[in-house]
Amino acid sequence: MPTELIGRYGLDRRFYQRGERSEYRFLFRDRRPRLPIWRDGRLQVVRWGNSRGQSRFLPRTGWTWRETIEQGGWRSSGAILVDIPASFGLERRGVWYLIEQGIRGLLVPDERGYAVAYMICEPSSHYYQVMTSSPRMPVFIDQQI
Repeated sequence: MPTELIGRYGLDRRFYQRGERSEYRFLFRDRRPRLPIWRDGRLQVVRWGNSRGQSRFLPRTGWTWRETIEQGGWRSSGAILVDIPASFGLERRGVWYLIEQGIRGLLVPDERGYAVAYMICEPSSHYYQVMTSSPRMPVFIDQQI
């Protein structure tokens, strides 16, 4: 994580050691949920979803369905596809799982022009649902949208 972003967004409180590996944790249940994203080759940290109702127009979640995107549900919103760098994910029941290349996301401006990221999801595979008990799973970077 670049030092500039650590200072600007107070990411030092998100720093953890996982064995020998250093990581920054971004959790949707945080008081101010944020996500790192790659946009136009630049790493940024943006608001994750609209759980606190900061926007009157955006969905009050941190996720969007792949099918909604494919059916044009975000077409007039100014949304763009982004990548969310991640090496581990955390699901219900405290289940951590390995992520090889990252997660696909959607970046959309709210009514004030602030960037808001939504994780793109699809219905869980049988394996993922048994492992996490979640009905949705993220769309990973190696999957096409």
